[in-house]
Amino acid sequence: MNKEQIKTSIIQQIRIIAPDLEYDDIPSDENLQNALEIDSYDFLHLLTALYEQLGVQVPEVDYGKVDTLNRMAEYFAERIKLN
Repeated sequence: MNKEQIKTSIIQQIRIIAPDLEYDDIPSDENLQNALEIDSYDFLHLLTALYEQLGVQVPEVDYGKVDTLNRMAEYFAERIKLN
């Protein structure tokens, strides 16, 4: 799975959490929680859904490494390669 496919998976899960958003409304380099106006529970729900879909768990200490769409895609891509 490449980085663009991972981004697509992330966006699909974001659409479930925030269905009113369009793809263009999801900034690549802004904090997702702030940009999407989702709370920490929704962010955790997003990470849990991505774990179920991609098989990569994000420990709480790494939440700062997955705060934007680009950083999240990179984080998952690196870990998928290791598996």
